Amino acid sequence: MKAVVQRVASASVEVEGRTVSAIGPGLLVLVGLHESDVESDAEYICRKVLNMRLYPNEKTGKTWDQNVMQRNYEVLLVSQFTLYGVLKGNKPDFHVAMPPEKAKHFYSSLVEKFRRAYKMDAIKDGVFGAMMKVNSVNDGPVTMQLDSAQSSRNTNGAVEAP
Repeated sequence: MKAVVQRVASASVEVEGRTVSAIGPGLLVLVGLHESDVESDAEYICRKVLNMRLYPNEKTGKTWDQNVMQRNYEVLLVSQFTLYGVLKGNKPDFHVAMPPEKAKHFYSSLVEKFRRAYKMDAIKDGVFGAMMKVNSVNDGPVTMQLDSAQSSRNTNGAVEAP
């Protein structure tokens, strides 16, 4: 599973000219599902996104000190299979992305995982499989990339902290 995480002042998703989700300050997370993703990939992405220290702490003056939950901000999740696209010549190929039938259920369970880990009303999402217009006002800009496959590449036996 891949996630592109952007710190935003605001973000929204439109489908057919209608706003279906919107957040104020928080994180816009574009999520790509790989055909081999399992529950542990979803758990890793959820934990890492919610605990990423992307915000300054005004009280201490530390710059990369607080996460989205400490700031009481929102998260907008958007399914984006194109994160697993590769070019064959000049044409994109998405053969390693999770098939839509399986991905819809997996993505829904990921959204629920975020809601259980943080709070229900702070997690928004787009419309799976729809043609969406994603609007964002980047804050910083700050953009980070996560890949759940990296969590399994740690070969020294150490446990990764959240």
